[in-house]
Amino acid sequence: MDVPLWFALLCVGVLGVKLIRPPWWLIAVLLLSGYLLADSLLAPVIDTAVK
Repeated sequence: MDVPLWFALLCVGVLGVKLIRPPWWLIAVLLLSGYLLADSLLAPVIDTAVK
């Protein structure tokens, strides 16, 4: 079964928010920091660490 990555992440995110109930500011900070890290100079380092 091939599931797109964006759909799997969306499902995990929705379930995490419903079950764990983190504050919305924490979700916003995590999303913003992930977006900023993806465009930073650390992106190649993170990419090799993930692979």
